[in-house]
Parts: sequence; structure tokens; C-alpha cells
Amino acid sequence: MTALYSESSSTGRSTGVDVTSLIIDLQSVGLRVEAPVESRRGGAGPSDSGMLWIEGVPVTVPTQTDGPSPYVLKAEDDGQGIYRDGVKLASVATSNRPRFYDMTTADGVPYWKIALLHLDSLASTVLQTCNYWGNSDQCRFCGIGVSLDSGRTIAKKTPAQLAEVAVAARDLDGAVDATLTTGSTRAPDRGAYYVAECGRAVKEASGLPVEVQFEPPHDLAVLDRVHGSGVDAVGIHVESFDPKVLAHVAPGKFRTGIETYFRTWERAVELWGPGRVSTYVILGMGEDPDLTIAACKRAVEIGVYPFVVPLRPVAGSLMEEVAPPTAEYTERVYRKVAGYLEERGIGADTAVAGCARCQACSGINGLQNELSGGKPLLQIGSRPAGAS
Repeated sequence: MTALYSESSSTGRSTGVDVTSLIIDLQSVGLRVEAPVESRRGGAGPSDSGMLWIEGVPVTVPTQTDGPSPYVLKAEDDGQGIYRDGVKLASVATSNRPRFYDMTTADGVPYWKIALLHLDSLASTVLQTCNYWGNSDQCRFCGIGVSLDSGRTIAKKTPAQLAEVAVAARDLDGAVDATLTTGSTRAPDRGAYYVAECGRAVKEASGLPVEVQFEPPHDLAVLDRVHGSGVDAVGIHVESFDPKVLAHVAPGKFRTGIETYFRTWERAVELWGPGRVSTYVILGMGEDPDLTIAACKRAVEIGVYPFVVPLRPVAGSLMEEVAPPTAEYTERVYRKVAGYLEERGIGADTAVAGCARCQACSGINGLQNELSGGKPLLQIGSRPAGAS
């Protein structure tokens, strides 16, 4: 792994830190917090995580009030800092609670139950139910039913509700894009039509670029209709390229078949273009790293962005007790995949919207930035006024 410290002063206080390496390590071992931080609990997204800007880089990291992490977030006179062994490593900015969270719809639904702000990206699971949940097909890493059971969201968000919230998030809190996902349905389109309908409503009302995420439909013609909705990008998430791991952690996706994902991606790239189709690839579930790297290369070659992330154990999921992978392991995979992305000309700048645009849940973009010679790949908006 790249050395964390670039140099030190005679007092032992760091005068330089490799921010990318710090982020990769934080996403592995977590961060103890002694200062307030806006966070997300439960659900299907960057769960149980603090949302930070570390030296200006947007990041989500697992947060804890106590625990084994050597890193601690401390309050300072003019902000916060990340410390290790009493040495300040990096300055941190955190967000206040988004202002649109205090609003409600005309029928009394709090906006925060409809969509959440992940740094500068509005995100919502439009159908909070999934035909895999609560049976033998349940994805072991997922917590889609956890938020619903706890009353932190509603089962179905309407296009009108999402459009209303998107405008408020844009105007009050500086949201720059929207990411809409859905639980998988039993219908032949797997929920793609409904999430696309929601995406169209958000885009028409707010003008924000939108990514929608769904499972491979039974008929690839579904993609043409989704494309016709005007959404800017799609996420079709395989989760793991290792078939043995996929069969264990996501039996329903395993039955869909990895080759079906590739066929779906190929058609999606024809419609949306290279870099506007992405897939999640989760590390730390027992996968073969060389197989994973090779499959990521194949995906990149057809124009797909494999958004590689470490496992983020979700409280209430079937993998809540599984430890995230080590920083050394994730960095090895990141470096290989970042090289393929750079060669293909795909990056956060081509993603337009969604997780591959935001990049906060991974360290891969920082490594690609090194390979590009400092080209500003991360298309992140400036922090909204009022962020602290």
C-alpha cells in the first residue's frame, strides 16, 4: 500500500498525507467520532456511514463512537480534523443536516423519508420492497428492508413526490444529481419501468442529471424504453464477478447469470454510451481477486464503469458481522481497475450521474487521478452554503 505519510516534521507532526491512502484505510477500519457528523443509518445505500470532505475530497466512511479504529475525528476551532496517535493527518469539513429534511409533502410525508442527500447527490430507493428480501434469495449484504421496518422510509415513492423533493434539495442544499434505485420486482422489467418513470419526473422538474438502477430485465427491449425516459445513466449491479461468491451472497442474481449482465451492459452502452453504464463490484466477500480484476477489465473494454467498493456491513443484514476487506487488498484491485479505466478514457467525468460520478464510497478515483497526472476526474459540486 502507498505510504500514508509523505513527510514528517522534527516534532513528529505530519506535514503531508496521502489522502487517497488515508481514505482507503478509513473505509477499511472506520473512523471514531468525537465531533458531530451527518450520517446515514440502515438501508441499501452507504449505510451506517459518516459523510465528510477530507481535504476537499468527498468521502463516506464507517463511523463509530468507540471501537478499534486508530483514526479519530476531533472538533477544532475552525472545523474538524482526523487524528492518529495524536497526530493530525487531514482537515475535514462535515455537512449540517440538509435543510430540505425539515419539509413535508402536502399529505404529511417528511421529505427525508422520500430521498436522502449523500454529500451532494440526492438518492432514493423508489420501491423499498424487493422480491429477494426475507426469503432464501435475500442478498446477504443488503439492508433494503431494514429502513422500511424501522419506519425511516415509505414503501413506494411516487414520481410527483420525488420531483418535489429534488427541486428542494437542489435549491436548498446544492444537490447536483439524483440516483434512483429500486428493489427488484417479479415483473419482466424487474422494476426498470417504474424507476425510469421516477427518473423522468425528477429530471423534468429539477433539471438534475439522473441515474436509475435496476436488475437486468428479461427482454433487452426494456432498455430502449428506459432510455426514452431521458435519464442520463444507468446502474446495473452484478455485485460480484466470482460465481461461487455470487451464488452464496446473492442467489437471485446468480440465477440471472453473469453473462446476462454482460449482454445487458452491451446493449445499455449502445444506448447511453461508454462511461454512462456502471455496475457495483463489492470487495471482501471471499471473491477471487484475479478473476475479479479480469472481469472488471472485460467490463471496461465494452464501456462499463465497474465501481469497485469495499464491503460496507449493514446493521440488520445477513453480513452485518463480516469485517470489511483490508486496505492493502482493496488498493491492489483498485490500482489494476483504475489503469483499465484510464486506458479506456472512462472516469467520474463520463459517468454524469450516480455512484460512479460521486465516488465517495470508494478510493478508486484517487488512484486513477494519480495515473492521469492530476486530471480533475471527480465531478463533484462545491459544498452548499451552510455546510460546516
